[in-house]
Amino acid sequence: MNEEISISEDGVEQIALKTYTQQAYLNYSMYVINDRALPNIGDGLKPVQRRIVYAMSELGLKASAKFKKSARTIGDVIGKFHPHGDSACYEAMVLMSQPFTYRYPLIDGQGNWGSQDDPKSFAAMRYTESRLQGYADVLLGELAQGTVDWKANFDGTLEEPEFLPARLPNVLLNGGSGIAVGMATDIPPHNLREVAAACIHLLDKPKATIKDICKIIKGPDYPTEAELITPKSDIEELYTTGRGSLKARATYTKENGEILINALPFQVSGAKVLEQIAAQMQKKKLPMVVDLRDESDHENPTRIIVVPKSSRADIDAIMSHLYSTTDLEKNYRVNFNMIGIDKRPQVKDILTLLKEWLQFRTETVRRRLQFRLDKIVDRMHILEGLLVAFLNIDEVIKIVRKEDKPKPALIKKFKISDRQAEAILELKLRQLAKLEEIKIVAEQKELAAERKSLDQLLSSGARLKTFIKSEIKADAEKFGDDRRTPLVIREEAKAFSQTELISTEPVTIVLSERGWMRAAKGHEVDPASLQYKSGDSFKIAARGKSNQLAIFMDSTGRAYSLPAHSLPSARGQGEPVSGKVNPPSGATFEGVVIGEDDKDVLLASDAGYGFVGKVGDLISKNKSGKAVLRAPKGGKVLAPKMVNDYTNDLIVVITNEGRMLMFPIAELPRLAKGKGNKIISIPTARVVERIEFVVALTVLTAKDTLTVHAGKRHHNLKPADLQHYQGERGRRGNKLPRGFQNVDRIEVVSKAEPQSD
Repeated sequence: MNEEISISEDGVEQIALKTYTQQAYLNYSMYVINDRALPNIGDGLKPVQRRIVYAMSELGLKASAKFKKSARTIGDVIGKFHPHGDSACYEAMVLMSQPFTYRYPLIDGQGNWGSQDDPKSFAAMRYTESRLQGYADVLLGELAQGTVDWKANFDGTLEEPEFLPARLPNVLLNGGSGIAVGMATDIPPHNLREVAAACIHLLDKPKATIKDICKIIKGPDYPTEAELITPKSDIEELYTTGRGSLKARATYTKENGEILINALPFQVSGAKVLEQIAAQMQKKKLPMVVDLRDESDHENPTRIIVVPKSSRADIDAIMSHLYSTTDLEKNYRVNFNMIGIDKRPQVKDILTLLKEWLQFRTETVRRRLQFRLDKIVDRMHILEGLLVAFLNIDEVIKIVRKEDKPKPALIKKFKISDRQAEAILELKLRQLAKLEEIKIVAEQKELAAERKSLDQLLSSGARLKTFIKSEIKADAEKFGDDRRTPLVIREEAKAFSQTELISTEPVTIVLSERGWMRAAKGHEVDPASLQYKSGDSFKIAARGKSNQLAIFMDSTGRAYSLPAHSLPSARGQGEPVSGKVNPPSGATFEGVVIGEDDKDVLLASDAGYGFVGKVGDLISKNKSGKAVLRAPKGGKVLAPKMVNDYTNDLIVVITNEGRMLMFPIAELPRLAKGKGNKIISIPTARVVERIEFVVALTVLTAKDTLTVHAGKRHHNLKPADLQHYQGERGRRGNKLPRGFQNVDRIEVVSKAEPQSD
């Protein structure tokens, strides 16, 4: 007796709780794995699916039969074979009928059987009707031909097949998913023609490799026409290990400037996708889309219209964003876990799976042929007895009429078997006609020919292979179809960045003398006319777009980046820049620039040193900014100036001594940061003591004019006048006319603009 089991004084068997729970859970686990969650490699069905299909065949619900209420089928299934909940059983039945769920549906449904938007929106089983699809014959056609083992049902009153004699590897064709205890399965559906071709190839070349199989089976084939974008190498790896993941993507076309989504990934709801896109539009995370419509109907199961804001919108970029942020792109787990022919669960690679199924198929065909051969041998044995009776009909009649026990007498007289004697005694009078003798001889010849053919098939492995191949080809021809899921190579989906999602409206960034900032819509605003706090006034402005970064430069040469759309509106008086960033103590803000990252910008100090950098070099996510310009001792940072054309633009610099110098800006180096090169010559001592320093600096083209403001007076310098001040970089420059040497500011007027007074 087991040490962990004991008998109490009153005769009750006792067992340790630990032992009982371990055994109970182990039994439950094995039941879930073998009899609920995992499909069988032979027919690719779970027990509940197998029982539904078998029960329907027993009810005579073949493809040619009339529809019957689904409740009738479910009643038979749960009453005879599957004692579980009717709702779970009916749901399993529904899934096998949905063309958007099953690649090759087994059940033909009439009524509401759900939709792709909501697969579980099917009507109750008392309303729907069903019968088997033609494809179900692949599983049931050979059931009564001795091909499978039978077992007792749950109460032992009936028998049911352990599995169905599938003529094709349904486990791959329809796939399946399930969660057992400690394991799960996720098998994607495949194309029937491809799988059949792979089976035939393996029968011809048993030593074929997985690479050979992958040339035939390109990849899974889902019921929907969405694209499979998983790289070929990943699919091959998946088939090699039996595990991996796949990625499917919706397809779309451009129609009258709108985006038409015409196919969704497998098990993706169009209604849910619409909700996801609409939610982004409501949260203003998709400003480039203005409308969304669902035009799906019976003729077009998937027809979702996305209307871009402008005809110039990048449709491919919009779809890339939607792929990244909605179910228009979906990942699928793959796990080829199933019950093998050894009745054990195992994750199989594609080659092992197909070889094992072919082994199952070969044994099934062999059993079928042997069953037929046994029937023929038995029939021929009976025919031999009947022929003896016909040749001695008078004597047979005499024995039957006179003998009390005619069977032993017949056996003794004609040396026939008990089986033959029984057949003779069961003859009807109408079968004693002479014509019946001719029929028996003809049947003997026909059966003899069939017996010879079966003997040859069963005794020759090569002939048996050829026979199996011909049957697979016939089924592939009858039930096969073209691939629905195209395999394509696509770039990885990329969501719009926060900057890209912001509408690109023109804005003017305004900086005040005290370092207050604000953003005004448009480029036509006059910054000087805006209202400022008491004691404050306009300092500088920069024009750009709302989706760009406004870069503020402080007096220490540090640059700070802030999104233009996040700046306070110009309707108010703004906010201090120091409220958003952390400048060094005592630093003031000297300038602002905004533009594309690759645009050139002139950075200089009033000590007469500077360089040309890129806007992108000034960007920093750090609140403490980024050190860009280093001013010499005694020098101060000047406001940065945008450069339109580094090759042809000119730089004009004026000191407080009235000296002015102009030279090509290309003579200044391109740097990411630093002190820069000498722009205009100022003695170091004069800089340190703040005797002489740069008061004005600008960039202009060869055709621009320059207006120099000194107090209330101004002096216009045309291109010809500017030639007097042109020289080499680093020179002292020439003196401005008397009266204009104490310069307040300079103003560039392009040729296209009217010159101001």
